[in-house]
Amino acid sequence: MKIRSIDCLGLFGKSPKGGWSNEIQPEDSVHALIVVKTDEGLTGVGSVFTDSRLVEAALAILRPLAIGESAIEPMRVSEKLHQNTFWMGRGGSLTHAISGIDIALWDIFGQVTGQPVGRLLGGTYRTRVKAYASILMEMPELMAERTAFYRAEGFRAIKIGWGPFGRVSSALDEAIVRAARQGAGEDCLLMVDAGASDAFWAQGLNWAVNTAQMLKAFDVTWFEEALHPDALEDFRALRARSPVPIATGECITRRQNYLPWFESRALDIVQPDVTKVGGISEQIQIARMANAFGVKYIGHGWNTAVGLAADLQLAAAIPTADLVEYIGGSPYVDDIVEGGWTLDADGMLAIPDGPGLGIRLDRAALRELTRNSEAVLG
Repeated sequence: MKIRSIDCLGLFGKSPKGGWSNEIQPEDSVHALIVVKTDEGLTGVGSVFTDSRLVEAALAILRPLAIGESAIEPMRVSEKLHQNTFWMGRGGSLTHAISGIDIALWDIFGQVTGQPVGRLLGGTYRTRVKAYASILMEMPELMAERTAFYRAEGFRAIKIGWGPFGRVSSALDEAIVRAARQGAGEDCLLMVDAGASDAFWAQGLNWAVNTAQMLKAFDVTWFEEALHPDALEDFRALRARSPVPIATGECITRRQNYLPWFESRALDIVQPDVTKVGGISEQIQIARMANAFGVKYIGHGWNTAVGLAADLQLAAAIPTADLVEYIGGSPYVDDIVEGGWTLDADGMLAIPDGPGLGIRLDRAALRELTRNSEAVLG
């Protein structure tokens, strides 16, 4: 079975706020779907956390390397794409686009074998996993309201991130976290994401250490992106001094680039994003490497329903993966797959057990959110 075509579906019109200083507009594209078709009529889907214009440009480079290749050998084909584009800039738009292709090839591999991707990765450790609502930080009054809303929706874990945190005053930071805890309740997991990959992030190690001390008082489960994404030595120092677990990794790509972080003991929780890091083939290797170093794996998932489906399959296959990220209120997560997503009474999501990713795209929704779905999907 050969790869016949690879196409991109940019998602437009309902992009959720990201909390960045230079905020995206709803009509901007920051997420794209990849559609891979085979010469025997099967279709696989992937997801890329990158502007669709960059994905289209990357595909112009990648298609000649992929068309005609086996559609049921995702690891080998993805590594071929990495190896033959290394000198063009590992880690940027090419790596992001390969992520989407790789996810789509795993989806096809699962359809051909009649197995969910999680089982193809070596076996399934769970059939459901706790989802945490990932929401932006607000001023204290609204923050309490927002966390209370998601708690009432059934979530038993909530992450608050970006917004004014670390950008105004330490007093406001504490008031925001206090309000979030009040709204979520004492028995809800609460995580805090400073969003230090934002443009011109102004805080450094001392701020992060002091903030970690404050977060301990509110029983925060982890402190995420407290420092610039490249500040490995500062992360190592922060982890040594922090009373709460330190998490990062969403801006790193390819497994080779995670190794120094593990060797330096710079983090407690690693958070690669399957839609950027190189796909499922890379993510599973990073997770296994993390396990060898005693680092917990929890994938970053601020992307789409297809990315969430990939995260769920990975969570099935990784022994310690007990949480998945779920963007609160994103149509790109809630609307584009048939049947949507439903939490059970314990705040858990069932891991799809159908072939491949185990999902079907909602074509009516995609007609509203893309500009070329009918031409691509047929």
